[in-house]
Amino acid sequence: MASFTPEQVRRYHRHIIMPDVGAIGQRKLLNGRVLLIGAGGLGSPAALYLAAAGVGTLGIVDFDVVDESNLQRQILHRLGSVGRPKVDSAAETIAALNPDVRVVKHQEMLTSENALRVLADYDVVVDGTDNFPTRYLVNDAAVMLNKTVVHGSIFMFDGQVTVFKPGAGPCYRCLFPAPPPPGAVPSCAEAGVLGVLPGIIGSLQAVETIKLIIGKGEPLIGRLVLFDALAMEFSEVKIRRDQSCPMCGDNPTITELIDYEQFCGLPPRRTEATAVGVH
Repeated sequence: MASFTPEQVRRYHRHIIMPDVGAIGQRKLLNGRVLLIGAGGLGSPAALYLAAAGVGTLGIVDFDVVDESNLQRQILHRLGSVGRPKVDSAAETIAALNPDVRVVKHQEMLTSENALRVLADYDVVVDGTDNFPTRYLVNDAAVMLNKTVVHGSIFMFDGQVTVFKPGAGPCYRCLFPAPPPPGAVPSCAEAGVLGVLPGIIGSLQAVETIKLIIGKGEPLIGRLVLFDALAMEFSEVKIRRDQSCPMCGDNPTITELIDYEQFCGLPPRRTEATAVGVH
């Protein structure tokens, strides 16, 4: 216990006494570096639980401001934060929860020009976006940098979670080779989302992230977990790496990052939550 302060021993005691976490696992968490793409519906519970668990560095990418419509599900933020940058609101909430955690604020649009720079310093990327341009951008940058992505998405009453680890399983393009045509899929702003749903999916993303950091358990590599809130059912679908995938296949054809805004027919990064498309 010499590597922990008395305060840390008390705070993380329930982790330290677990055989599969222990002092070594907790030290890995404190040394961990996780990037959250978005401080919205999925990013909120993921950030809170990762901070509570003692993940030492949390980067947050988001350049939107808090809106009243966010408060139905984005639990990082409070009424007093309306109109303020989400990264500032998130950093304050996390600091009040756990002073061990250093928050790195990336108040900028994630684009093909900065994605590699932003992702480079982190061990795991938690993707909490809800638009296809950002999902493909995060995927491609992660494959290029050999970074693991914990993916989550939600829609109305349904959610899904998986882990994309380069070299160990499929990437996002293996599951969805190309973005859908313009207007084919409505956004959460158009269709709505059950407020508690991102709490469930974002918490699962936090679980997968912690497992990856401490090196325990079976991460959702090659496995897509589907959740139906109305039926209260979880199901699992196996997904495989596509040898002909243009990003991670045997002969990749994508060699540089692409901005898909115009192709997807979306206004520039404008969604119901943040400009990077957070639920």
